[in-house]
Amino acid sequence: MKRLLGLDVGDKTLGVAVSDELGWTAQGLTVRQRTSLAADLAYLRELCASYEIATIVVGLPKNMNGSLGPQAQKTLAFIDHVRQACGIPVSAWDERLTSRAAERALLEINTSRRRRKAVRDRVAAQFILQSYLDWLQRQTPPLQGPTEEPPALDEGFPPENHTA
Repeated sequence: MKRLLGLDVGDKTLGVAVSDELGWTAQGLTVRQRTSLAADLAYLRELCASYEIATIVVGLPKNMNGSLGPQAQKTLAFIDHVRQACGIPVSAWDERLTSRAAERALLEINTSRRRRKAVRDRVAAQFILQSYLDWLQRQTPPLQGPTEEPPALDEGFPPENHTA
């Protein structure tokens, strides 16, 4: 299975996470300082090629009431650019409270304020991608047993190879 890429898009930074090849876990990759849309898209194309990305999951910052504010509108425009530039599926994923959850997780492991600021967007991207992967797992039906009867034994087999 190809990997998935998770993004936490901000005005100044881009938090990046990638899934394992089985699509079970998300690992924070980096926080990229944003300079221009063209540079961001070139970076994402390179990442998609090197990690063989099948889908990009972008956190959509909805308001607590579910509406889309100005930052969500910027993110949706960014998603359109990424779709065109990378040529692979891009999913918007509700990211409400992921930055707060990332901050809380970093506080729990006694990360310094300076370090938290440096990695928070990477951890938020990891939370976004992991929640998407968890959702995917819930959507996939469990493996079912065989739906057909096993083929009949060949008449040419000696009786001692047959079991009851």
